Amino acid sequence: MTTDSSASSLIIGGAASSPRAPLPTLPPLALYIHIPWCVRKCPYCDFNSHTASPVLPEQEYVDALLADLDQDLHAVYGRELTSIFFGGGTPSLFSAEALGRLLKGVEQRIPFAADIEITLEANPGSFEQEKFVAYRKLGINRLSIGIQSFQQEKLEALGRIHNGDEAVRAAGMARQAGFDNFNLDLMHGLPDQSLDDALSDLRQAIALKPTHISWYQLTLEPNTVFWNQPPVLPEDDTLWDIQEAGQALLAEHGYAQYEVSAYAQAGRPARHNLNYWSFGDFIGIGAGAHGKLSHPDGRIVRTWKTRLPKDYLNPAKSFQAGEKSLSNDEMPFEFLMNALRLTAGVESRLYPERTGLSLDTLAEGRREAEQSGLLQVEPSRLAATERGQLFLNDLLQQFLN
Repeated sequence: MTTDSSASSLIIGGAASSPRAPLPTLPPLALYIHIPWCVRKCPYCDFNSHTASPVLPEQEYVDALLADLDQDLHAVYGRELTSIFFGGGTPSLFSAEALGRLLKGVEQRIPFAADIEITLEANPGSFEQEKFVAYRKLGINRLSIGIQSFQQEKLEALGRIHNGDEAVRAAGMARQAGFDNFNLDLMHGLPDQSLDDALSDLRQAIALKPTHISWYQLTLEPNTVFWNQPPVLPEDDTLWDIQEAGQALLAEHGYAQYEVSAYAQAGRPARHNLNYWSFGDFIGIGAGAHGKLSHPDGRIVRTWKTRLPKDYLNPAKSFQAGEKSLSNDEMPFEFLMNALRLTAGVESRLYPERTGLSLDTLAEGRREAEQSGLLQVEPSRLAATERGQLFLNDLLQQFLN
């Protein structure tokens, strides 16, 4: 997970003068593993992904990932992993043998929680039944399948390499391979998309009975093909209609919204992502991966790794490209930017537990946000109202000088 790079320059009223206490307990610990190769770069994608060569350097990359992890171990000694997420790129391009060696190496270094959640991102075009049965045997127990749309015209506009039939088959193959917990990624607000188009995609996804649906609006990001050559996107009124109708449809079929773009069946939210949004800790390994680790003395350090695969695999270069300790001034904004994405917010006590700062540092901004109808008036929770969810940036502005 990444955060807005401008966050480091933001000042929260009152936080600078408040001492930061040692953390009473350390938050849950997760591991993010970035595998940066794709069959083809999509025109909307701003993630650190690169077109794969015919032969991937699996052996060398797994060696590098484990060496990268070794350098972070001093900061997590004595802790266990509650979740692992293979992101990309397209991690399912890697063989089961490579991922098995990697997982074995990780577990030799950091104990796994008994109920650890291990998620692998996959695209329908990379689905192979035998490979996915092997992934399941490794202990990978959750898939996140990048569908985006079931309609051929929309898939072509998005530069996707799979078709709608492959997308449908992928969900069935996941279940046949033994995955009873999987997510479907779906976009809306696509080029020339109508309300009926968007709801058709959503109904098809629901019919496949995933435990989780990530449903989010296409946005044009800098440094992408779409940014430089923007497609024709639906008008704002259509986007609003799609959002309202889609949320109602998901709720009708038992998918509860727990985050801005995440919907899950009862008991099936993504624990790895919940850890992000509740300001938990995560190690990030792999080209361009980000991490965030808390220390008992109250320090919270963000790290980021060398971005280009060729540099990451170069023994002469460092895995870590940089690190930053969060100041008292930055801490409240970073916490709220995550926590307020959750529709239920978080318990207020989590703020001092995860930041080492008193709730008093939020008092003025909290009062203004409540009076403006953006934050719920609930002393025991920090949670946005429905209006606050829609205008999250405006809500966060209430906590700035």
